[in-house]
Amino acid sequence: MYEGIVQELIDEFGRLPGIGPKSAQRIAFHILTTQSFDTTRLAELLAEVRERVRFCSICGNVAEQDTCSICRDPRRSQTVICVVEEAKDVAAIERTREFRGLYHVLGGALSPMDGVGPDNLRFTQLVQRLADATVTEVIIATNPNVTGEATATYLTRLLDQPGLRVTRLASGLPVGGDLEYADEVTLGRAFEGRRTVEA
Repeated sequence: MYEGIVQELIDEFGRLPGIGPKSAQRIAFHILTTQSFDTTRLAELLAEVRERVRFCSICGNVAEQDTCSICRDPRRSQTVICVVEEAKDVAAIERTREFRGLYHVLGGALSPMDGVGPDNLRFTQLVQRLADATVTEVIIATNPNVTGEATATYLTRLLDQPGLRVTRLASGLPVGGDLEYADEVTLGRAFEGRRTVEA
């Protein structure tokens, strides 16, 4: 424990997701001891982000305008929508440069134990986007965990309609991983997603 404002700063950083007590302390002391660290700019950016950034009215991704840059891009395929849990998942997929369609951010995953049901997520908006039949494929890219799998199952049933192909991202063993360390779900998905090997 530190005195007064130093401990308050550490506590504040500790409230951020993924930042434990040691990391919070390291960040706080980095700010305190690095003379070149621009605390004024950091404070300005935090205030600007709160003021300027919103969620895209179409897909739910982060945006500084009413719609995000992906939804505004005429080069993106209008026939494929990739459904993800959070806006950060969009960034992860975009880094691969493999997907050129549109996105739909649900705003989380189904988790009845945490009080997150279908009404708390953006399912209705997704169904509305599919109403004009422009979209021919929906790719479900929820996380391969319990809540992600529950959400994927719900989406599969919700989107069961003629002329719409619903697919799920393949998942399985990571490159460089060992079988003995893989959990049962990961191994099971790897077996389900196996494919023919050409000589």
